Amino acid sequence: MKGVTRILLLPLFAVVALAAGTPSTPPEFTHRDAHDWINSDPLTLASLKGKVVLVEFWAFECDNCIKSRAWIESLKADESAGLVIIGVHTPELPKERDVRAVHLAVERAGIHYPVMIDGDASYWNALHIQYWPTFCLIGRDGRLYASVPGEMDVGNDRAQKVKEAIELMLKQPAT
Repeated sequence: MKGVTRILLLPLFAVVALAAGTPSTPPEFTHRDAHDWINSDPLTLASLKGKVVLVEFWAFECDNCIKSRAWIESLKADESAGLVIIGVHTPELPKERDVRAVHLAVERAGIHYPVMIDGDASYWNALHIQYWPTFCLIGRDGRLYASVPGEMDVGNDRAQKVKEAIELMLKQPAT
């Protein structure tokens, strides 16, 4: 991203947790086996370079995650502009460790985007995530720009600022 764009993004993230103050290189997805992915073959961040990626850490029994579904669905229009949403299901409760239950939860919620099953919390730990849900925003340049914990509600000021940041990043040319 050009320096000017980085300056423009900083005010948008003033109300959210900016990843270490400056963009950083995110760790690669920790699960590469087909059985660890739903709705997709295993993905790599390298294969997504040139896209804007929203990584959603969630758990299917998490009330705040469930409430954030409408906001995630509101981003559907941005997918045609180059946004890729990746769900990372990291269990919070013992029953969320059941892979079959994760598949059923994805189906029940109507989740259409790729979901990585992070049953061992390896990706959660690699990004130092602490809360469900957390949303990580990766730019077209492959850099991590923000990690935003907490529920996102359609129309909520914080969620709107993240959406605006996504839209701004989507306007940038692919590298």
